[in-house]
Amino acid sequence: MLPRLVATAMVVLMVGASVAAREDKTIKGYVIDNMCASAHSSELAETAKGHSAACATMPNCIKSGYSVVSDGKQYKLDEEGNKKVLGLLKTAKSKKGLLVTIEGTLDGETLHVKKIAEVES
Repeated sequence: MLPRLVATAMVVLMVGASVAAREDKTIKGYVIDNMCASAHSSELAETAKGHSAACATMPNCIKSGYSVVSDGKQYKLDEEGNKKVLGLLKTAKSKKGLLVTIEGTLDGETLHVKKIAEVES
């Protein structure tokens, strides 16, 4: 009985820690596909700022998913965020250096997107 109680307590603690690790965020940054982000990691901020919508909507780039780069950090988007970004890339006024504001929940390195909007300059 004691081992089961200890195991249950450990599970509850781990679940609590993962929920506590989630953080609501509003991030303003530039969209980049993950394939290009990996290829240009040493100059990620500059690459994201000038990244074209034409590149980000190529089949392999779409498949890799998307990130937002803000203040030198890369935030990978969840599946729902990827869908929203793809729709935005196709309708955005900006064809290069898509600047967005995202509201979501940060869970580890993944941003679970609630809202996304293009920032118009």
